[in-house]
Amino acid sequence: MTLSRRALVTRGAGAIAAGAFAGCLDDVRVSQTEIDAGYAAFFTLWDWAQQIGGNEIDFENPVGTGQAGHGWSPGGDLTREIADTGVFVYFDTPEFSWAQDIAATLEADYDTVAVIDGLAGLDDQLLDWDHQVDASGHDHGSEDTDNDDENDTDSHDPEAENGSNDHDESSIDPHVWLDPVLAREIVETISAGLADADPDNAQTYRDNASAFATDLEKLDEQFEALIETADRTVAVFAGHDSFTYLQERYGFELHTPIGVSPQSEPSQGDISATIDLIESEGIETILYSPFEDRDGQYPTLVNTILRDTDATDAMPITHLSGTLAKWQQKDWGYVDQMQEINVPAFREALDAQ
Repeated sequence: MTLSRRALVTRGAGAIAAGAFAGCLDDVRVSQTEIDAGYAAFFTLWDWAQQIGGNEIDFENPVGTGQAGHGWSPGGDLTREIADTGVFVYFDTPEFSWAQDIAATLEADYDTVAVIDGLAGLDDQLLDWDHQVDASGHDHGSEDTDNDDENDTDSHDPEAENGSNDHDESSIDPHVWLDPVLAREIVETISAGLADADPDNAQTYRDNASAFATDLEKLDEQFEALIETADRTVAVFAGHDSFTYLQERYGFELHTPIGVSPQSEPSQGDISATIDLIESEGIETILYSPFEDRDGQYPTLVNTILRDTDATDAMPITHLSGTLAKWQQKDWGYVDQMQEINVPAFREALDAQ
């Protein structure tokens, strides 16, 4: 990527006024000239940053096609490449430790880059890795985002009982971007950070974020309608559990024999329990990660389940921390992939209209 300008930013009035933005953007600095390029730490953040930056900022995603952003390790001198641009958008969570390290270096050694944490201000809405979703009696309304966790002690760390709302970062599930409602808050955070760093184009960023928020609202409505017409509230996913925020938002359960770690292997007992669930619920469609689909073949676990149950079909769902070449060729961003891949798959798996 050839840059025509470098952003020059200072450490001055970094934070958005508390009344204007309920978040923490202490690391964003005000620019003295226009920003025209930046980096975002993985596919979804890149897509959102592109939507917000529009024609003003050209964002780059360092994570290669077919790879996931969490657990990824950069090659070469990525820190220097990012430092030569004007902005870095990332998540401050250990699952993106490489991005944390780069952000820390930028903040310590470079005052020419605005560093924007998309998770800023979301502490009280983040879920623990071991959070259990109970679909029974779930209220599907999306108006209570700020209050959902007040009565949900499972989603907070034990320090909450002692008057602290701080999470143990290592226990937090980072897949918050899969919840379209919380996605709107992250988009607002990115927009506010860009506006703070590049005030000459602040209104453009706000307008672009507002337009994209409308698309996210429509996506939220699609999921709401899907769940309202679903004949069951449980589906089976033959992959690691990265959809807890989506389950929590819309009140369905996604059973997986694998757990939260992509490196985990299911035990025979876990597979047997999954088979029993499929039989008892009459589940016909098994969900799986297309990132594990090699050469057009289902993953081994999917074939095992299809062989040993009455399930007849399998469909992919994407965690959206990365993208695939076939989707890239279609120019599918976050909303496109949710609508074209995840919504149809959940509709089939939950037997919705």
